[in-house]
Amino acid sequence: MPDADDELKPVQLLVQLFNDPSAKPSSTHDLFTMTHKCIGVGTFGRVRVAEVPTVKGEDGQSVHIAIKIMKKTELVRLKQVDHVKNEVSILRHISHPFIATLYHFFMDERNVYLLQEFVQGGQLYRLIGQNARLPNNTARFYAAQLVMSMQYLHGEHIIYRDMNPENVLLDEQGYVKLVDFGYAKRLNLDDMTAKTWTLCGTPEYLAPEMIQSKGHSKEVDWWALGILMHEMLAGYPPYYDPNQFQIYQKILTGKREYPQHFEQQAKELIGKLLTVDRTRRIGASKNGAEDIKKHKWYRGLNWAALYNRQMVVPVEKPDGSHIVTPKVEGAGPPDFANFESYPNSAEESGPILDAEKEHLYFDHW
Repeated sequence: MPDADDELKPVQLLVQLFNDPSAKPSSTHDLFTMTHKCIGVGTFGRVRVAEVPTVKGEDGQSVHIAIKIMKKTELVRLKQVDHVKNEVSILRHISHPFIATLYHFFMDERNVYLLQEFVQGGQLYRLIGQNARLPNNTARFYAAQLVMSMQYLHGEHIIYRDMNPENVLLDEQGYVKLVDFGYAKRLNLDDMTAKTWTLCGTPEYLAPEMIQSKGHSKEVDWWALGILMHEMLAGYPPYYDPNQFQIYQKILTGKREYPQHFEQQAKELIGKLLTVDRTRRIGASKNGAEDIKKHKWYRGLNWAALYNRQMVVPVEKPDGSHIVTPKVEGAGPPDFANFESYPNSAEESGPILDAEKEHLYFDHW
């Protein structure tokens, strides 16, 4: 294992490179070479990969970064400007081994650009699909990293609000990298009565208090962890229906059935996380994540070794065979094998926001 200083060095160089006070949008563009590979698409933008020739990794190869490109016209039309501003503000002030790093952001006349860590292993969602479901120890390994991620964010007075397997990426070592902070929000979590009311996130992952507009806080992240644990272990979330309203109805009833192969300790922890009464949900007390970390499902886990990335991903199934894992080349050009193929798009030829809206929404950012 490389030591922490060696591991962070390319990250520090990228941050320094892109945050030069003299840099402008045009000069920032000159610091990287955009590839033609698109690795993700969304409602108002896409994610592409770029090479940074002046920064080298441990293998001597140029470092590659992911660039989230969002059209200003679509951000305004879909009323997402504040969410993106909030995402940038939060990502610029946090740092955690299981959260993808934001190196820099900038704007030009058409787009907003977020320059982020390129995570080559693809989505946890894809890994679950390739294997139908994950073994208990593998699910425990990934869930534990998300526990620590949420513990860190809550300690920084941030609620994440969009945990789902599409927002959990896997790096070249198989460790978690959390992405997409568009719905994250700062909240005074020292005040146990503090709440926010925005309905946001993935329908199958929404906590009851969010659906009922009762106001919510950090407890929604622990509910979502319970949903994700179930999806990893079963291959599907506990509350699902083609009709979104029916999903909400099932969530509010709190009724669910566990597949027979679920271990008892996993079922017990999922049940404590999926407690409809948020005040009784594990993680809701002042002890927060510590109550989850002390649960019997995590007995024997070396949390310090996991945080320091000194563990090997457990991949063995109960029958002795191994799960399919992301294949990532250790050196050379970036590996796109773990991403879906998307059509290319020329963001530089998109529409330009009119001057009045540009001034209203993007000046003084």
